[in-house]
Amino acid sequence: MAVERIAVEVAWASAAQQWVVALEVPTGTTLRGALERARVEDRLPADALASASFGIFGVVQPPETTLADGDRVEIYRPLADDPKLIRRRRGGRRARR
Repeated sequence: MAVERIAVEVAWASAAQQWVVALEVPTGTTLRGALERARVEDRLPADALASASFGIFGVVQPPETTLADGDRVEIYRPLADDPKLIRRRRGGRRARR
């Protein structure tokens, strides 16, 4: 009996680069397994990968999460600044601490 396969994508975006890797993986593959198959460690600097979190369609998920057909695994960078502070600065209000 042949192993069933599903289609997933692994995506990364930064100010300097963006890429999406389309994969066909065996049913039961985890988020971590998709990252390994996409060879993410070869595409990103070690410090970027160490500080990243991962999710599926905008929802942070643990690496052991089993993927479904059509899922997009996303690699999230840490925020450069607090969004609330950015809005306060744009509005001319002083940030409270």
